[in-house]
Amino acid sequence: MQDQENQPSQNPEAVEPVEAQATPADAAPAMSDLEAQLSATEAKLAEMHDAFMRAKAEGENIRRRAQEDVAKAHKFAVESFAEAMVPVKDSLEMALKVENPTLESLKEGVEMTLKQLNSAFERNRLVEVMPAAGDKLDPNKHQAVAMVPAEQEANTVVAVLQKGYMIADRLLRPAIVTAAQPK
Repeated sequence: MQDQENQPSQNPEAVEPVEAQATPADAAPAMSDLEAQLSATEAKLAEMHDAFMRAKAEGENIRRRAQEDVAKAHKFAVESFAEAMVPVKDSLEMALKVENPTLESLKEGVEMTLKQLNSAFERNRLVEVMPAAGDKLDPNKHQAVAMVPAEQEANTVVAVLQKGYMIADRLLRPAIVTAAQPK
């Protein structure tokens, strides 16, 4: 019987591998490490979520501010031009208040008012489109209302019936012209 106690058992189910035998003392540090990793990951997740929410809120604030800026720009876009036009209106009203205007004073007043108007146009980048006779017809700036026989090259400006205007690089109104017809 003593020999059986000293000899290892032949039953493979009775033998447990050394790695599989875990004592409660060995399991505690492993669980503690996993719990520490989990809590660190949860803290990092909370930090990332907070950063994401802040970034999202900042994006919304930027979008809202941009919308407000665009709304203000639309609302007050004409302000600069209106400021430039007020003196022109004042001059016209003063001209109407004159009791006995002479032809010479009316002409002088209209010329001064026209200078004020031209100055207002320049400050606000409102430019005349006034092609010269013989200039090539530009459909981006000119509108031909008639083709007339002429001694000049075809599709060139013969006469300007009405000036056009541009604001900066944008056409406000095309110049109304007659163009030379092909021979």
